[in-house]
Amino acid sequence: MLLGPVFTREVVIAPRRTQIYIARSAYAAALLLLICTAWLVLTGTQIVRDVGDLAQFAGLVFQILAPLQLALAVFFSAMLAASAVAQEKDRRTFVLLMLTNLSNQELVLGKLLASLLHVLVMFAAGLPVFMLLSLLGGISVGQIARTAAVTAASIIVCGSLGSMLALWREKTFQALALFVLILVLWLALGEMFAASVLGHAPAGLPAHIWATAVSPWQAILAASRPDTQSIPGLEWLGSPIYLYLLVAAALTLLLNGLAVVRVRAWNASGQDEPRQKPGEAGSGERGARSVRREAWSGERGAGSGDSVTPLAPHAQRPTPNASRPTPNASPPTPHRIVWDNPVLWREIRTWAYGRKILIVRLTFLVLFALAACNLGRITSGHEPMGLARGALALLPMLLLSLLLVNAQAVTALTAERDIKALDLLLVSDLTPKEFIFGKLGGIFYNTKEIVLLPMLLCGYLSWQGVMGLENLVYLWVGMGVLYVFVAVVGLHAGLIHENSRSAIATSLGTVFFLLVGVATCMRIMVAFNGSFNAQLQPFLAFMVGGGLGLYMTLGAKNPSRAIGLASFACPFATFYSITSFLRGDQGDMLIVLLVAATAYGFTTAAILIPAIYEFDETTGRTTE
Repeated sequence: MLLGPVFTREVVIAPRRTQIYIARSAYAAALLLLICTAWLVLTGTQIVRDVGDLAQFAGLVFQILAPLQLALAVFFSAMLAASAVAQEKDRRTFVLLMLTNLSNQELVLGKLLASLLHVLVMFAAGLPVFMLLSLLGGISVGQIARTAAVTAASIIVCGSLGSMLALWREKTFQALALFVLILVLWLALGEMFAASVLGHAPAGLPAHIWATAVSPWQAILAASRPDTQSIPGLEWLGSPIYLYLLVAAALTLLLNGLAVVRVRAWNASGQDEPRQKPGEAGSGERGARSVRREAWSGERGAGSGDSVTPLAPHAQRPTPNASRPTPNASPPTPHRIVWDNPVLWREIRTWAYGRKILIVRLTFLVLFALAACNLGRITSGHEPMGLARGALALLPMLLLSLLLVNAQAVTALTAERDIKALDLLLVSDLTPKEFIFGKLGGIFYNTKEIVLLPMLLCGYLSWQGVMGLENLVYLWVGMGVLYVFVAVVGLHAGLIHENSRSAIATSLGTVFFLLVGVATCMRIMVAFNGSFNAQLQPFLAFMVGGGLGLYMTLGAKNPSRAIGLASFACPFATFYSITSFLRGDQGDMLIVLLVAATAYGFTTAAILIPAIYEFDETTGRTTE
């Protein structure tokens, strides 16, 4: 085939896997469940009188499901494309592919389309659901076709971006984090055009045309509307949606062309290690082994108050000829002292995730500056800014930071497993508590900017008088509980899944589904406004289904009653928190915090305790 044996193998093997049938069936069933939930909410809060009400319901649900499908498709396309390449590089099998007679085009495009095959199949499984929804009226075939075109183009673009970043970067976390940050910057550019921040008519085109042309989010919103506008001066092109398709095609060619040209140059530096010169301290793998050997021999037996200095590699027992000067002798090399917990020491005092992680931090600082400017623009307006509006302004930064912390947590385990470093740790005298808490400490140290900067924005809202000091403390405590929860979920997924790609998909998918589920519930509640009692019954099926999915994700390979109770408690606690927030019960913020913190704190404990006390069984280490 034109795309080479990599894609051919995936096409032949994919139909043999049961997971692909389960995934697309579950996706179509989830869309139907959301439609039924919205229908029950509508009939519980309003009276359906005629066909016009049905058409209005179908159009409103379509405008909810189309952006939801885009968000899922964009996220999983990039994640699967990036993890497919990153897993090959972590296991050192990508070098073997480069040694074959595969051309650059077959290598890059084959891996890209092979990783996107599952997403495209699930996307195709959802199209009949939208066609079924059109039977109620209010939706044209043209709307469904336009949204399908925008979604498919976004899948290819984001998959190309994730694949290119994974080919460029050496570490999995760098590729995943850079994609998330670049995607947010991309969406922020579209929102800036939509808000006319960059002018009302840049380059002679209206700002909303630019927003639709450059942003997949604005394009899907425009495609889901029944009316389409033409482009002034470019009437021959038709709708601005076609302009977005042209931009997406250009980006796809650019990203894949860059990857095809530079794939061997990007991955040539790590193939050969520099040789050690005579007289120099051990470098590379040999130096690392000597440092580990000296550190363990000198530090593991010492207490926290001892000051044992390990021997230098050149310090040996004196011999009769030791007094003679040795030509070209080098002075002893100073060595770093390892802490009592060597895992925590490695995570904090070394570049365990590569020096290029600074690019991730700088990109996040750029996003923080944009969010701070936007928040300052909102608070400087003449209209008073309420707590709900301020929380919605901070929501994107909070969701972004949660995803990045979870990505750091799961890749902290998968990277160790792929390079076989986890096997070396298991034969040492490390205790499970030292390993787990050392990893957690390193995760939060490496993501300290990602955690603290959103909290700083919350403090700014309190300083502006949007919320009181009491609500600020509640918000900080709740954010802290969520950060610990997503970090522990990442470690849990990395421990129970031997395959790195499955672990990353499970961890990030769990957090993303929780966030998207919360956003979808809020959107449905706002669209069909009604009382709490009227909304509780329709969402019962949705919450039970979410709890079942959460249990299958967290407890399928390590079942327990605590994980089962926590899996079903989190959706109900989240539903209560959302409804209380939307009703504006600011006086009950303490109760909301206690409910959410208890649910997610209990879930964290239910995952963390087995991770510690069943560490040997999960990792395969035998105990005496």
